[in-house]
Amino acid sequence: MIIKITKGPQNDNVSIIRNNGSTDATVFPKKGPTSHDAIHYFVEKGLGLDHAFWGMIAKGYDFEEIQTIAKNAGHASAARAGQPEHHIVELLQAERLVECFEAEQWGPPSDNATFIAIAAAACATSQVPLPLQLPAQLDTLRSQITEFQTGWSTANAMHVAEFEWTER
Repeated sequence: MIIKITKGPQNDNVSIIRNNGSTDATVFPKKGPTSHDAIHYFVEKGLGLDHAFWGMIAKGYDFEEIQTIAKNAGHASAARAGQPEHHIVELLQAERLVECFEAEQWGPPSDNATFIAIAAAACATSQVPLPLQLPAQLDTLRSQITEFQTGWSTANAMHVAEFEWTER
């Protein structure tokens, strides 16, 4: 699947072309200096989270469906705290980790042990375990995200970042 993220002034435009030729697109509000969906890509690809956001999109789910699926399957929130169904565990793990990486964009990164402790606590709030592969991949993920962020932050509006999602 080809993923294209177009930088906008207030929102990023995200479009995909699946391997079967079908397409989808959405607009995502900026949550920080780097594209939220790009960080999802690095986290999910780097940790092999094939059943998280991008894996679900590749399998044919529409962007708008994923929030509803998560809510209906037990996405923990203040109003709906509960054990999530198995099929959204990776989706929740990815979201919590993306939030942790986004938080680091506002200041210097923490040491690895602190990051892992914070990420474990974040996952626990959604009642999912920390992905076991995170400690071994943390430095690589940080490097990839930092490299992307460096280029993204200096790019003009309408800059397009393109990624390839390979289904396993």
